[in-house]
Amino acid sequence: MREFARLYAELDETTATNRKLEALQNYFSRAAPENAAWAVYFLAGGKPRQAVPSKLLWQYAIEYSGLDEWLFDECYQAVGDMAETIAHILPPPARRSDIGLAEWMEQRIGPLRGADPGTIREALFGYWNELDWRERFLLIKLIGGGFRVGVSRLLVTRALANIAAVDSKLIAQRLMGWTDGTVRPTASGFLQLISPQSDEEHKLRGGQPYPFFLAHPLQGEPAALGEVDDWLVEWKYDGIRAQLVRRGGQNYLWSRGEDLITERFPELAAIRLPEGTVIDGEVLVWNHAQDAPAPFAELQRRIGRKNLSAKLLAELPAVLVSYDLLELDGVDVRALPQHERRALLETQVEQAAQPALKISPLVHGAGWAALAELRAGSRERCVEGMMLKARDAQYGVGRTKDVGTWWKWKIDPYSVDAVLVYAQPGHGRRASLYTDYTFAVWDDSEGERRLVPFAKAYSGLTDAEIAQVDAAIRKTTVEKFGPVRSVRPTMVFEIGFEGIQQSSRHKAGIAVRFPRILRRRDDKPVEDADTLGTLKALLAVAVGPGGSAAQDGPGRAPVDAKGV
Repeated sequence: MREFARLYAELDETTATNRKLEALQNYFSRAAPENAAWAVYFLAGGKPRQAVPSKLLWQYAIEYSGLDEWLFDECYQAVGDMAETIAHILPPPARRSDIGLAEWMEQRIGPLRGADPGTIREALFGYWNELDWRERFLLIKLIGGGFRVGVSRLLVTRALANIAAVDSKLIAQRLMGWTDGTVRPTASGFLQLISPQSDEEHKLRGGQPYPFFLAHPLQGEPAALGEVDDWLVEWKYDGIRAQLVRRGGQNYLWSRGEDLITERFPELAAIRLPEGTVIDGEVLVWNHAQDAPAPFAELQRRIGRKNLSAKLLAELPAVLVSYDLLELDGVDVRALPQHERRALLETQVEQAAQPALKISPLVHGAGWAALAELRAGSRERCVEGMMLKARDAQYGVGRTKDVGTWWKWKIDPYSVDAVLVYAQPGHGRRASLYTDYTFAVWDDSEGERRLVPFAKAYSGLTDAEIAQVDAAIRKTTVEKFGPVRSVRPTMVFEIGFEGIQQSSRHKAGIAVRFPRILRRRDDKPVEDADTLGTLKALLAVAVGPGGSAAQDGPGRAPVDAKGV
């Protein structure tokens, strides 16, 4: 635990890529394999399950520290993070622990899940008495399920590739499925991860997927890409990016976030494919009557359900819209040109002849201008724009251009001008700054004009802009509750978002998808910010004439719903 806590601190204290890479390499070079296995799990994006409720952590920290509750609460409001608060207010430990991360996860933290309060209290008091503040901070993050670290999966891949002296693309491939959470990280698994390259690497273990090839956003005009005929053009769907893997006589469905979601989509698990086939595509709820994708909100209703009734499956049928073939007859075909993989895919989908497996249709136009006209109608088709794929591109690893390129030519986002009403601190190096914001629009429907929150956003501002907004928040704070500050309405921002739907869980009655800050509107008075009526008008456009707005389902989506 001590070594991993030191690594966590080193990664959190710097933004320099080379320093992060050096810290990772130093850790993996000296860590015991069983500890390194758990470290890879967390650093690559694996999430710890909450082992102890926050209420008990709070209660026992107050008891152990001997502080009055009001004083602990004041400390928490000043710090804004419960783990950091607890780590600093506890008295110094009486002894030191040399127990490794694996033993902590498997023999100490794991058994706390579901334990009675007395057992949890005794365990926490013992653990806190043998860890310094840095180790306590990490422990509470792992126990509470709130572990986050400022390092990319790509950097972890590079560090492992460097110490293993193998191609980073191979490490990326071996890492697929590592963070699924259904299999415990082990020493043997880590040693396999960094073992020398074998001649049979293309024969992946079990139902393991391939690393996803990701598209670059197209910022300029597509004419700069050359002739239209050099590109395969498809619609960009708004669903769950996934790979359907057929090996060992069964199907495995993996999301891009490396969640194994086969059981949530039984109609896709039942698709009959030849042994040794891997298809890349998009999971969507499909309107078979109109032969078109349903809004993402309908898919959310499927994602959030653990129990799938026959009624729900009939109302919200899922399909896999396929757009690439990665493996055929057990052979890795990713090095074939895009147009050859496409031809093979068309044959496979035609031979399968099943309603739950569709192929992404090619979009044809006489030139880029003709395609731009078609793209303008994307929202009416329930798509986000177009995908442009180089005819000769291989299937790469991640967002790369070394073997060919995919571009996502998206339509412009919806946008409204909204007022900042709440703020709370960020994480990592931004933990002392207010960087997470809640925005509101005006509601004139009840005779008295009031601001109604509708979205939270934290991306889109530069460091300099964040510093300016942080200073303004501190000057205009009206009320504090926990880490959140309520502020006097003084700042207007243009907020962009990809989708909009009705929502019974939001005060505004509307939820937006992927909100982000486009710019600060210093030129616009607060009174001139947009209204709830503006959002409702956008909702009507999104739904279309004669349509009905989908309602969001219970809870948040537990799987990665990103596209390409």
